[in-house]
Amino acid sequence: MTAPEGRGIAGRTGTFRILHVSTGNVCRSPITERLTRHALVDRLGDPLSGGLIVESAGTWGHEGAPMEANAEVVLADFGADATGFVGRELLDEHVIRADLVLTATRDHRAQVISMGHSAGLRTFTLKEFTRLVRAIDPATLPDPLDEGVVERARALVRAAAALRGWLLAPTAEADEVYDPYGAPITFFRSIGDEINQALDPVVTALTGVHAPH
Repeated sequence: MTAPEGRGIAGRTGTFRILHVSTGNVCRSPITERLTRHALVDRLGDPLSGGLIVESAGTWGHEGAPMEANAEVVLADFGADATGFVGRELLDEHVIRADLVLTATRDHRAQVISMGHSAGLRTFTLKEFTRLVRAIDPATLPDPLDEGVVERARALVRAAAALRGWLLAPTAEADEVYDPYGAPITFFRSIGDEINQALDPVVTALTGVHAPH
């Protein structure tokens, strides 16, 4: 029996999978997935060549659904690509294969962890992970040029997990990205800005490369 790729039972492989989770997988997690991919392309040229794979799913995922039209508009604002997106319901296999799970809210985080698969040490809300990453000295992480982006990413997750009990959120709401489903485009854009700002230090820490200006 072949173990699935990813952290779970598979151990070390040549890839690092990032899984973004929200509720329907039509608003927040598609925006986060595609903005992450866009940021990785900016920094690495081709993230797949670095071994990074970015996916998303929903705890009540609209299987096979397109992303919301307003989510596509937000991605276009950032120059990110919405092409070919298809909604997915979160399954055990997605969690097993993921090396890092970033959720929109604490409830989503709890749901992922409740699925088991030793997910606790690699599951964070997006904003929680951003807060932890900001406190990690990049010099303590593997050099992506020497050891590769995958090894750096794994070390980053371990360092963030170790910090979690020491670096608490200022408020419970500080770790939440609210659901824009059904809201006007102005609210979608504010959520897109929140997600983009939270992702920037994360992608920089993962790759060791700052956003081009």
